[in-house]
Amino acid sequence: MTKNLIALEPKRFESYVAAIEAAGGALSELGPQVDALIWTDYSKPDLLEQTIRENPQLRWVQLPFAGVDAFANLLHLPVTFTSAKRSYSEPVAEHALMLAMALGRILPQRVKAMSWGQKHADSLYDEVVVIVGGGGIAQELVRLLVPFRSRVKVVRKRVDERFEDHGIAEVVPFEKLDEALATAKFVFLACALTDETRFLFSTARFSVMRSDSYLVNVARGEVVDQEALLEALNSGVLAGAATDVTYPEPLPDGHPMWGRDDLIITPHTADTKPIVERLFAQRLRVNVSAWIKGTPLTGVVDPELGY
Repeated sequence: MTKNLIALEPKRFESYVAAIEAAGGALSELGPQVDALIWTDYSKPDLLEQTIRENPQLRWVQLPFAGVDAFANLLHLPVTFTSAKRSYSEPVAEHALMLAMALGRILPQRVKAMSWGQKHADSLYDEVVVIVGGGGIAQELVRLLVPFRSRVKVVRKRVDERFEDHGIAEVVPFEKLDEALATAKFVFLACALTDETRFLFSTARFSVMRSDSYLVNVARGEVVDQEALLEALNSGVLAGAATDVTYPEPLPDGHPMWGRDDLIITPHTADTKPIVERLFAQRLRVNVSAWIKGTPLTGVVDPELGY
């Protein structure tokens, strides 16, 4: 094998080509001498599986996004998968914070208001904040929350793994999720979608949350049972919610989640195509260089955990 030969499939972007070449790689068509593949289409897991099976020489596959749930059935194939986890943490955490602040100031109501209305404000300052998930988005959110003096609880699977708490965060094991939720004013979802987290937020889970709390989802749509969310909002179990992700996507016109004063929906725009291209190109420079040099890759996927 020639270590610097890198395949880029099924779509090519000039910024990715430039990143590969800047890292010392040489773009190549897939063939017997190419054992490294950058995959650029999240919507075609079947095509990726076919490509891997037709190219048994492949040893490393770089996936395009932080979440790898679309590729869950492929993760046990005999290659090393890396994801883009932590690549997009900054814009996604920024978006999540914006959504939380908009909920606390009832902006969905105010932007449509035609009269003075009642005064309302919920602040992040000195409030209890729970973040479900302990990856890059969670770490960036903790950093952003430092000026607010928020009392942050990060709920994650691996409590013994190092987490940058910036002096304000407590790491809580997944088994104590309900206990943490019962204390939180703001809850952020920033976890991977796995069998364990699918519909994690259900009617039962909403029932343990504070009635004055807000939910912000920048993870995956299916982490939340949308029917249960609507029931919780209708019954006053939650004060409000915001989500950048839904199921299906796009959310159909006329869906009952649209048009509510207590629910903000953004169309999966926490990171846009230009942002993704810029940040993924940075990850490619890091990982192509590491691959060529034989040093550890960034963002290696654990097939057992699914992220």
